[in-house]
Amino acid sequence: MSQQKRIRVGLAAKLAVCLVASTAAFLTLFGFVMLREQRRYAEELVLQAADRISDVIRSSTHYEMLHNDREALYNVIHEIGREPGIRRIRIFNKEGRISFSTDPTEVNTVVDKRAEQCYACHAQQAPLTKLARPDRARIFQDGGGQRVLGVIRPIENGPVCANAACHSHPASQRVLGVIDAHVSLASVDAQSAKYKAKLAAFTAAAVLLVSLLSVVFIWAVIHRPVKELMDGTHRVAGGDLSYRLPVRSDDELGELAESFNRMTHAVANVQEEIEEQVRRKAEELGRAHKSLLASEKLASIGKLAATVAHEVNNPLFGILTYARLTLKELEKGGGGSREEMKEQLQVIERESRRCGEIMRNLLTFARQAPSHPDSNDLDKLIERAEVLVRHRAELQGIEVRRRVPEDLPPVYCDAGQVQQVILILMVNAIEAMPRGGVLEVAAEPVEGTETVRLRVRDTGGGIPPEILPKIFEPFFTTKEEQLRTGLGLAVARGIVEQHGGEIAVESTPGKGTEFSVTLPVAAPVGAVTRKPG
Repeated sequence: MSQQKRIRVGLAAKLAVCLVASTAAFLTLFGFVMLREQRRYAEELVLQAADRISDVIRSSTHYEMLHNDREALYNVIHEIGREPGIRRIRIFNKEGRISFSTDPTEVNTVVDKRAEQCYACHAQQAPLTKLARPDRARIFQDGGGQRVLGVIRPIENGPVCANAACHSHPASQRVLGVIDAHVSLASVDAQSAKYKAKLAAFTAAAVLLVSLLSVVFIWAVIHRPVKELMDGTHRVAGGDLSYRLPVRSDDELGELAESFNRMTHAVANVQEEIEEQVRRKAEELGRAHKSLLASEKLASIGKLAATVAHEVNNPLFGILTYARLTLKELEKGGGGSREEMKEQLQVIERESRRCGEIMRNLLTFARQAPSHPDSNDLDKLIERAEVLVRHRAELQGIEVRRRVPEDLPPVYCDAGQVQQVILILMVNAIEAMPRGGVLEVAAEPVEGTETVRLRVRDTGGGIPPEILPKIFEPFFTTKEEQLRTGLGLAVARGIVEQHGGEIAVESTPGKGTEFSVTLPVAAPVGAVTRKPG
């Protein structure tokens, strides 16, 4: 199951979300407060209206109460109760009995003093005689679930009531009864719902507008400059030091863009200086490498001088001997047979060609020339190197074996340099077998690749494991002979790597060492075949 990619939230997106969320929260809170205040204001208006209604009821029924005209009192209450918005009007006496009500079914019933309409006055041990207007109001739900505002108004015992002939109210009694008026809050609730819907629409529109403006502002002022800065850093990181950011403002982002441009300009100058220094150093290293190659060639030629001298001395001695014999026979007047003189001249010709071949290979190896890679027969390069070391190998009792398949593809290389690598490896192998052994040089195509592997193996004493990692280091040598530079294997590795190849070594102490060199082929395997000879 592939791992899901992590969603990356940018700085501008975070800022936009934060701004939109805070704006939405503020407007929502503001709308809630405004809605509550509007509802409270509407309820206050209804409360004032209900309070005035209770005052009207008390004033309108004052005369009927003084004369104990119950029918007229009921008619007045009933007519007022028919006004829109008034749900119920009733009058309690001092015992809590309903004396008059717009609902005839509850007349003469007694109300519990712990009920909601009585609690304000009877919450303490002695009933209160005065109530503030907020304490006289209460809001509750009727049986239909609608909200109702109830207002109570005490009927105080005045001097007129106490002195009336029809009443037995002592002057010490402060409250004669209570007027309880119920006013419906349906209109208030409807108005609040309508205001709530309008406020919700306004809040949504405000949030949408603020969000749109915030996104546009953040995109223009923050997102675009930051995006340009990110693109600039990526291009500079990719190596394009000529890229410059556009400076669009005089604020911190504009200053950051200017600083970025100054930084890239400075980095470009530094990079140019570094590249110039690297170019000069590369040229110096190239010259030093060529000098090392030449030095190693000269050292190799010096070591081969004695071998070549012995190799050339034998055919020269034979040439000299047969030349003298031929000369003597000619001086005698041709005493010898023509066939004998012919054989002697053929020996002289053969040995002369042998000397010429030896010197030609030596000159080819020692020639100082620039690298010219081309398609070359690896078997011929091995053969040339073998000619130069054959005499020394014979002197040390070393058997040289060469195994190269006929269909080996040609390699793309500089013939002189690769021959130098082969010669270095063969000389090292010969030096590793002072008491004789077997030197095997083999080549084969690497299956599945466009390369050829050259292997040089000896049966010497091998290389100790602690020394093996250091053998390719320049000037590293374990031999105490004079004129040893320790550059042979280092030069060989440099040549192989310049050709895009690889060189490796495997060694077992007491059994021998094998060097392997991998070189690219000049044509696909099998496209070019080499004929024997």
